[in-house]
Amino acid sequence: MRRILAILPVLLALPAPAAEFALPAEGSDVIGETHAASVEAKDTLLDVARRHGLGYEEITNANPGVDPWLPGAGTVVVVPTQRLLPRAPRTGIVVNLPEHRLYWYPPASTGKPPVVWTFPVSIGKMDWNTPLGRTTIVSKAKDAPWIPPKSVREEHAQRGEPLPAVVPGGPDNPMGRYKMALGIPGGAYLIHGTNRPAGIGMQVTHGCMRLYPEDIESLYGMVPIGTPVTIVNQPYKWGWHDGELLIEVHPPLQEDAVAPPTLTDLTRLIVEATREQPLAIDWIGAERIWREARGVPAPVSIGAMSAAPLPSAK
Repeated sequence: MRRILAILPVLLALPAPAAEFALPAEGSDVIGETHAASVEAKDTLLDVARRHGLGYEEITNANPGVDPWLPGAGTVVVVPTQRLLPRAPRTGIVVNLPEHRLYWYPPASTGKPPVVWTFPVSIGKMDWNTPLGRTTIVSKAKDAPWIPPKSVREEHAQRGEPLPAVVPGGPDNPMGRYKMALGIPGGAYLIHGTNRPAGIGMQVTHGCMRLYPEDIESLYGMVPIGTPVTIVNQPYKWGWHDGELLIEVHPPLQEDAVAPPTLTDLTRLIVEATREQPLAIDWIGAERIWREARGVPAPVSIGAMSAAPLPSAK
């Protein structure tokens, strides 16, 4: 049986993998591959994450027990660059909040296979939630000034970091150089860049979705005004590849963590996944994957070779 989650050693000096993937064929929901990397002395886990197109929580969840600031030279870490596509329309932009990840499905070019681009994002923290649902990109701007809302200025002032009434546009702007506005009523929700990339992949914003500077520049150039945007809350994903059922489990959002997931929730997930395609399930392995919540797709079929645990970081 073909092993899906092959852990292949790579050198961190290699360039970061492209954010573009061929859209999987019908019957498959998997893109990318998970591999491993050896940390250099000067690296933090955030350095490894950015080099491989990942955010903070993605890299730390995949490597429990590894110090994110001093992982140690020679430490082998899991680089979780394989994922299941969210269960949402494969069109326009899809953001899965617990995954801290944005997917962009551009219109297929004539004579070329369809693709999907994916980038890590920061999202709204508790009390500043990023809204769920469907909307569109209603405007775009480069190097625009930022007028912080009163509530944001007050929050910064309480931290001893006062903001001016208007922040000039440019690379030092907290919004970064590029922004795309969403048509969500009742608030100014944006997809934008940042001048503090260390926070990418965390639940830290005032409701906007924040990308690495290099990622928002790429996305901005591809996405036209009018593009549909779907925002979902799917901490527990399932999908298929080569007839095997895989699940991918992420920690829930801060506001949902008061009621942690139970094994009943796992049962419901697998019942839903196998409703039209019954198969035998490795329930012990599925429970392990569920409890670890490492954000890495893993098969839960009986006898799947790749259902073995991922190697622990050392």
